[in-house]
Amino acid sequence: MKKVILILLLAAIGGGATWWFGFRNDDAPHKYRFGKIERGDLRVVVTATGTVQPYMLVQVGTQVTGTIQTLHVDFNSRVAKNEVIAQIDPAPFQAKVDQDKANLAKAQADVVRVKAGVVQAEKELARSRELSKKELISASELDAAIATYDALAAQVKVAEAGVAQAQAALESSQVSLRYTTIVSPIDGIVISRNVDKGQTVAASLSAPTIYVIADDMNKVQVQASVAEADIGRIKEEMEVSFTVDAHRTERFRGKVSQIRLSPTTVQNVVTYTVIIGAANPGGKLLPGMTANVSFEIAQFHDILKIPNAALRFTPPPDPADAAATPATTAAPQGQGQGQGQGRPRERRQQQSRVWIASPAGPVALQVSADATDGTWTRMVSGDLKEGQEVIVGVMIESIDPSQTSNPFGGSRGGSGGGRGMR
Repeated sequence: MKKVILILLLAAIGGGATWWFGFRNDDAPHKYRFGKIERGDLRVVVTATGTVQPYMLVQVGTQVTGTIQTLHVDFNSRVAKNEVIAQIDPAPFQAKVDQDKANLAKAQADVVRVKAGVVQAEKELARSRELSKKELISASELDAAIATYDALAAQVKVAEAGVAQAQAALESSQVSLRYTTIVSPIDGIVISRNVDKGQTVAASLSAPTIYVIADDMNKVQVQASVAEADIGRIKEEMEVSFTVDAHRTERFRGKVSQIRLSPTTVQNVVTYTVIIGAANPGGKLLPGMTANVSFEIAQFHDILKIPNAALRFTPPPDPADAAATPATTAAPQGQGQGQGQGRPRERRQQQSRVWIASPAGPVALQVSADATDGTWTRMVSGDLKEGQEVIVGVMIESIDPSQTSNPFGGSRGGSGGGRGMR
């Protein structure tokens, strides 16, 4: 008999549990997740991405056409200013220099020859004038002597101009010869070599690039693209921190040195380039690295912080609210009574309210908050205390069986009379 009673009691308990958890689950009170009000520091930042670049990046090319005879440096080679880094075959340019030297010598000899003719013509003109005074020659003969002298004097100027022209040609060919020796314009490091030995480079409107040389990279600049919505908060000399993927655990620091006014528009998104100067300790930052930049807009110390999730939270509706809503909606403002009227207005203002737990359910508290770092928001005023718990979300414990289908049978939402079959 006792065994029968025990079996019936266990069956009743099991049935009651099944009914409670299966059919009463949707009427159970909600379970909430909580966060705490904390005291600490808050950094308000604007984030952007950028590229690490040297302060100075020089593309070394050639101004003459020729064949690369020698390359004295290669990738990652450190070079000094005026150091020879490449040599173009100088033979044809040297031949041009020798030819121009010969032309200059010839022009100088012509000047000497013409000047000698001028001296002779001057003497002839003097004798002609003496003879003309004695009427020993005709006037036409005197005029011819004068014309001969003037012509030779003019030829001297032409010969001297030829000397200047030959001199200029020689200097031009000497400059071209010097251009065959390529030197580094700065102290730095070679980050790119674009030609090989024996390759012919042709000088044109766009000079070919042989090397790309960066400065010593003790200091670098980051070119960051900042969205137009944030550019108004960026100022020169603003403190900046950034990280690179190659050194994820290390944070580098710098300052805004320039905000370029020229906008860039890509797919209707407008950005502005911000130049950030930063040190490069140990040469860890390399050209072209992607930088994840944080502009420090403001810093707050020893303040109360509210989790952002608490400011976004709204309690889920319950049957009591659903029953009270029609009466609240129909009642004129300020004349409704009971809790059902006030809660909808509080939810419309949830950005300035947080919710705490109470035996009667979530209770809203008015707060004033401003600056946020995306996770926490500074509380300016309110009745919350450090360590106090606020609601940040609802815990989902189970799925309503009435919303799912059973592949082996009908849905519980079919015809039948349980409370879970709503």
